[in-house]
Amino acid sequence: MQGIADLILYNGRFYTVDKAQPWAEAVAVAGSFIVAVGNNADVLARAGPQTRRVDLGGRLALPGLCDAHIHLYDWSVARQQVLLAGCADKAEMLARIREAAGRQSPQAWVSGRGWNESFWTERVLPTRADLDQVTGPEQPAIFWRSDMHAAVANSAALQRAGITLATLDPPGGIIGREASGRPNGLLWELAINLVMAAMPIPEDDFLDQAISAGVAELHRLGVTAVHDQRMKDQTEGPLALATYQRLRRAGRLKLRLNCNVAAHDLPHLAGLGLGSGFGDDVLRLGHVKFFTDGSMGSQTAWMLEPYEKEEPATPDNTGVNVTPPDQLAAGFRQAETLGFPVSVHAIGDRANRVVLDIFEELAQSGPRSAIPHRVEHVQIIDPADLPRLAALGLTASVQPIHATDDMDTADRVLEERASRVYNFRSLAKSGALLAFGSDAPVADPNPFLGFHAALCRQRPERMAAGPWYGKERLALAQVIEGYTLGAARAAGWEAVIGSLTPGKRADLIVLDRDLFALEKEGISGREIADTQVLLTLFDGEVVYSQDLHRE
Repeated sequence: MQGIADLILYNGRFYTVDKAQPWAEAVAVAGSFIVAVGNNADVLARAGPQTRRVDLGGRLALPGLCDAHIHLYDWSVARQQVLLAGCADKAEMLARIREAAGRQSPQAWVSGRGWNESFWTERVLPTRADLDQVTGPEQPAIFWRSDMHAAVANSAALQRAGITLATLDPPGGIIGREASGRPNGLLWELAINLVMAAMPIPEDDFLDQAISAGVAELHRLGVTAVHDQRMKDQTEGPLALATYQRLRRAGRLKLRLNCNVAAHDLPHLAGLGLGSGFGDDVLRLGHVKFFTDGSMGSQTAWMLEPYEKEEPATPDNTGVNVTPPDQLAAGFRQAETLGFPVSVHAIGDRANRVVLDIFEELAQSGPRSAIPHRVEHVQIIDPADLPRLAALGLTASVQPIHATDDMDTADRVLEERASRVYNFRSLAKSGALLAFGSDAPVADPNPFLGFHAALCRQRPERMAAGPWYGKERLALAQVIEGYTLGAARAAGWEAVIGSLTPGKRADLIVLDRDLFALEKEGISGREIADTQVLLTLFDGEVVYSQDLHRE
């Protein structure tokens, strides 16, 4: 019978992110689509004998959240490796590695991610010698720093990669060295790829299981869509896309996935004649990903002026330019010619200025992609350059959780220039389109930690200290839009997802608390950060649920 809903959620507080109807009491779903949004009586009138009804008991519901910057492949695989996030010091890091190495055969690679010396009492970087003590001389091992712009490898891994005293730094990379010149195991930027090339390729079954487990965890967190990012000059792109396609064909990909393509794969795209949007409303190609520089935590972000303090000290260090500007400009032009928008990693203020200059030149050369180009991170930007994103119609793809993760590092290595870091409110006021993400596995993918960071500009456990550069705090409505409609627009998906609007896909979540009431009352601790998702719908299907009353 036409007009009968399969599912009706009612007696809720639906914040729709649709300016035509911001609030509603009920939503009706038929198949994969939202068919009605409104008051209880009108929406319940669409119920038939077989309609499932869910009483939300006044709970807050939102559109499904979109993580606009996540390394889904890397994060999912990392969850199966040694988890080093949260280590209190180097000793705890090494203890975790020792335990993991002991469970594997002596010849099997041991790998993991997440260490960050910035959070340690003694900010002493781990080395090859440290790892050798817990892995032994034959078992190869490599462990990425939390920002993935640095890693540490043991002697066996360096040997398999052919990295010796005579090995030169690769373009865009740095090999850490002892006083004698011998590699000390630390690798920055593209030097990491030397070891990556020596590692075995994961089996299909392992990847299918890892991605499926990752997607299930995202459902628990209320995430129903992602913009999947690529790593510089690494080979995970084809592996990731192949895995996503296997899961999609099997009906197991319950996540909307806008998959970026690495810049070095542009020749393949040209040969196949593929463009942005190739795919469907679940899995499709997105932007072409480029890299300008490294990260602030590793002091490889490309800066206009040297870092103030470093450990160990490197006089006049202004970071690393990973891709030369001329090469970037040529790549941007080629991407546009092929019909792809550009996604470019830019952390430092020099990196942001360079990419804005290139985008400015590109805008003068002719028509541009219908989907906006975007700058990933925009972490440190000169005040003179900040308004240029809006003027050029660019998306500022930013990660609120980085502000609270990196605040101490920014104060230490930038001093007064830390006021130019994570200027979310200034970007919003300038008119730039904001799309919010997590950058997992660099940071925790829990979006409500990002909500807290954007609203409070302080870690939950340090709220008594007050906000860090509080003038850059955002309002809750702005934060929600960044994780929903803003992220959808950044991918050209605004007609598909991003708001609870009839005709859009039925992706939505129900929360255990009213975030708007908490914002009004004032946030003093973990009120926002500890938010739990009670129900997640993807394409009208319940993919995660806790106890909710159903009729």
